[in-house]
Amino acid sequence: MTATRIACDSDATTTSDSSGPLLAVHPADSPDDAARWWRSSVIYQIYPRSFRDLDGDGNGDLAGITAELGQLAEMDIDAVWLSPFYPSPQRDGGYDVSNYCDVAPMYGSLATFDHLVERATALGIRVIIDLVPNHCSDEHPLFQKALAAGPGSRERDMFIFRDGKGPEGAEPPNNWQSHFGGSAWTRVVEVDDSPGQWYLHLFDSSQPDFNWDNAAVHGEFERILRFWLDRGVAGFRVDVAHSLVKKQDLPDWHGRPDGVGTDDHPGHLAPMFGQPALHDIYRRWRQILAEYGDDRVLCAEASIDPLPRLSDWVRPDEMHQTFNFAFLNCPWDATRFRTVIEDSLRAFDAVGAPTTWVLSNHDVQRHVTRFGITERPDRPGDGLGPDDPQPDLARGQTLARAASLLMLGLPGGVYLYQGEELGLPDHTLMPHSCRQDPTYARTDGQRLGRDGSRVPLPWESRAAAAGFSESGAAWLPQPAGWESFARDVQRNDPESVLAMYTEALRLRRNYGLGHGSLEWLPEYLDTACLAFANGDVLVMVNTGDTDVCLPTPNVLLSSASDSVRHGSLRPGHTVWVKRT
Repeated sequence: MTATRIACDSDATTTSDSSGPLLAVHPADSPDDAARWWRSSVIYQIYPRSFRDLDGDGNGDLAGITAELGQLAEMDIDAVWLSPFYPSPQRDGGYDVSNYCDVAPMYGSLATFDHLVERATALGIRVIIDLVPNHCSDEHPLFQKALAAGPGSRERDMFIFRDGKGPEGAEPPNNWQSHFGGSAWTRVVEVDDSPGQWYLHLFDSSQPDFNWDNAAVHGEFERILRFWLDRGVAGFRVDVAHSLVKKQDLPDWHGRPDGVGTDDHPGHLAPMFGQPALHDIYRRWRQILAEYGDDRVLCAEASIDPLPRLSDWVRPDEMHQTFNFAFLNCPWDATRFRTVIEDSLRAFDAVGAPTTWVLSNHDVQRHVTRFGITERPDRPGDGLGPDDPQPDLARGQTLARAASLLMLGLPGGVYLYQGEELGLPDHTLMPHSCRQDPTYARTDGQRLGRDGSRVPLPWESRAAAAGFSESGAAWLPQPAGWESFARDVQRNDPESVLAMYTEALRLRRNYGLGHGSLEWLPEYLDTACLAFANGDVLVMVNTGDTDVCLPTPNVLLSSASDSVRHGSLRPGHTVWVKRT
């Protein structure tokens, strides 16, 4: 390609040639691959409790989702992914499931769910649901039967029970720690009121882990898969998909509880994650999905590093997609972005799979907040509170818009988290008395948890609870000024975040960017500008401190109305330009 570079020292249109080969990293999908929707999909995550409340009880519901699907369809998405809506005591935001084949009354009923799927299908939107196979609620009938049946029983073998260590078994079976703080083991009281065995819970004590060495557990989840496939779901996002199988002897582990690798304790050695037997489970699940057609998908939430290990989950006979947390965790730096993008595409291309890109979800800080943090609190934690240094939201909004356009310009699939299209930040001033995440309680407030990114959405600027609920009730408090982000305000503003996302998704589809290719522009490789070609579109991201010359004036979309000045891209901005 011979690019035309705009002179950057004036408003003149004098040009000079800039030649040199592009560095191809990722080829475009073949025609056969391009027919598979999930290779280029735009999937919108809905956290049901915080999406839209129609019955006025302060909790979002399935009817609320159905009512607003038309507005999501305007964004030209391919599917929605619903976080858990099953019956649950809500000790962990619904990820503590007490019945996998029903709908919690707070969300509606199976008939409500069926109506949602029917409406989504009419709008051309597929419905993917969360599956939580690592653990269930301690209120699940299977766990209650295990408690009643006692040691050595068939019922107890559905879970991971072990005798304790030390005098009278008073110490946990090993040193594993919960993701939410404290020991990963809880001791039960047997039916005769004597101290009994211990059960494993990698998360809250109310979430006992299933024993995936037991064939009966496999059978139970195959039944659950078919139950929802029969109701028309398009697939499953599999929660902590890397943790189902544990190493046989449950050895001690001195690394991070979440298994993320460190220099001293590489992640591939974690005995509770990434065990080889997992792959046979997902091969079987893919066979089941294939019985319902070739358009059903499995996506793994698997925190596996490095990227070549992660790609093992999406080999041709296993998962279709897996989340790319390396991209989500990337700081605002061109070199780091370039490395993660290139490593991701090479790793997933090696197994013939698409990569996915994501910037926010219900478990992490929203990327507006994350990019706005200039001073991180000196304590462990995954959320910010009123006692912490507050993020620079103006900076966060600018960089979040730029990062979003970067993500949407990449080949592969993308996941959007509800509200990111509105530019929502976290609620970083939430009173501690309102927190519901189990992390906060289990760490005695040392970690604040994830509530800040789960605040109910704003729909109407002049309505109670910003339109989330006509009664004004909301299960988590909305921050001051939330109404300024409301969808009705942004729909009428051509420079809003919503307008940018809507136009980006339209252009993404029209130019086939999801099925496209990636080639780095060599003249920018050693600069603070991330620049690549995807088909007919050049994507340029300025992570530096000075303006960057654009190679062509044919701007298709920019992250802000003032992103480009005098033929140059301003710092902290992204632009899509038409390739010449």
